[in-house]
Amino acid sequence: MKPSSDITVFGGRGFVGSAFCKNKDNVTVKERDDYSRHSSQILYFISTVDNYNVLENPHIDIDTNLKVLMSVLSGCEKGDTFNFISSWFVYGDCKLPAKEKSHCDPKGFYSITKRAAEQLLISYCETFEINYRILRLANVVGRNDNKVSKRKNALQYLINELRENKPIQLYGGGNFTRDYTHVEDAVKAIDLVLQKGNLNTIYNIGNGVPLVFKDLIFTAAKLLNTSSKISTMEPTAFHKKIQVESFYMDNTKLKKLGYQPSWSTHDMIKSLL
Repeated sequence: MKPSSDITVFGGRGFVGSAFCKNKDNVTVKERDDYSRHSSQILYFISTVDNYNVLENPHIDIDTNLKVLMSVLSGCEKGDTFNFISSWFVYGDCKLPAKEKSHCDPKGFYSITKRAAEQLLISYCETFEINYRILRLANVVGRNDNKVSKRKNALQYLINELRENKPIQLYGGGNFTRDYTHVEDAVKAIDLVLQKGNLNTIYNIGNGVPLVFKDLIFTAAKLLNTSSKISTMEPTAFHKKIQVESFYMDNTKLKKLGYQPSWSTHDMIKSLL
């Protein structure tokens, strides 16, 4: 077994996971279906990415977010540290900014299974004396996200449409807030928590700033000098059922570890163009 300074990474081929592993020589990235760990420090990214799977296959979120997690967890031993990458989606509707101790009332299969995964993780780790950390990521953006779509990372998807001068529509005119973080800042924050974060603790990983969605879109449109027509639309009935209107998180605990973002909002938008 390698020392705890080495990290076994599950899900290291995804957007944030691959960014974390880039240029690191102390990580072992596990291949799909290999659930064995090679060190006592585990970093776990495996997850579905949106709430829309239920429309096509209601088992995917459960199988991926819960069953696979338990396959990896069952191979851990007393004294290991399991760092679980979670999502702001676990909060659902709550008083803003969302704090780590805020009541969670998630909506949608993805959101609910991520929250259930957190609870299973805590119970299992407490039972078998495994350490854990839960890192709840805000919206993470960056150029190399291959899963950008209408359903996942709508900001980047719409910016791509603007680049091609296509017309776009914003839910509710874009009059809602989100907490966006550049992937490089997210990786820096994850690194910081792994190095300095308290064990058996939840951390919000975000910039803690409520950004108005339409402002981000119009900034991108101006920088691109696009001819796209930007209009408003009513959110779909399904979207209303599974998504909160506005969100941002309190990152006080993360800042106490020394976190400061390197990317300004303007530079973050420019990087997506």
